[in-house]
Amino acid sequence: MEAAILILALLFVAFVVLGVYVTVKVVGAAKRGVERTVTQARRTVEDTTLRAKSVGQTGVASELAQLRLSLRTSMRATQDALHARVAEDESLKESLALFERLSGHGHELDDELKRLEREPDKRRIAERMPELRERTERITHSADSLRWAARDRAQQFADDELASLSEQIEMESGALRHWSTEGPTTGVPTAGSASWTDPSGSPRQPTQESAAQPRPEPSVETPRPLGAAEPPVAYPWQKNPRPETTT
Repeated sequence: MEAAILILALLFVAFVVLGVYVTVKVVGAAKRGVERTVTQARRTVEDTTLRAKSVGQTGVASELAQLRLSLRTSMRATQDALHARVAEDESLKESLALFERLSGHGHELDDELKRLEREPDKRRIAERMPELRERTERITHSADSLRWAARDRAQQFADDELASLSEQIEMESGALRHWSTEGPTTGVPTAGSASWTDPSGSPRQPTQESAAQPRPEPSVETPRPLGAAEPPVAYPWQKNPRPETTT
């Protein structure tokens, strides 16, 4: 009796622990989903605001918005491309590590450009614009190089796999067509010759008995009455019909 109570208590504790674990996992997944949704919405709002500033404003304010938009677009595209292919290609882990280091410079530049948008001294901002454009171009160029290199690598792997697959298919197609290039050569007489080849490969001459036997006369085809149905055409790959059984 005591053993049964102990087992029931252990089962109850196990179910409680399992329920708590599942609840924590579900809450964590829901929280991460909400965070991703909020982050995506914030990015969309910021990108829309930057596009509006780059078009609706003039001067340094428009240039700052264009630099931020170009930087964010390039970095995000490279991040998505590397993360999408790193699971299939282990060599991209090093590229992803380099991109993480580049992201630090990108975040620093984006924060600086964001602070300059609120700077009232436009003359000082205009003096720094050449340096800011150069930094933005260097970071976006590095990000674009990583992204296109990863895409070219994936495309090369796909081309090599397709070439290998095409070669295998051509070999298989040739093997399937082997029957049309080589026919059976054993036991079949050749036209215009009085000998044939036996299974051992040596030519055999016709015996006197086979030579003395009369050749069958060609049969004369009996004309078919008008309106009669055409006889069924038999193809060499068809199987003979099985006879019906009464058992």
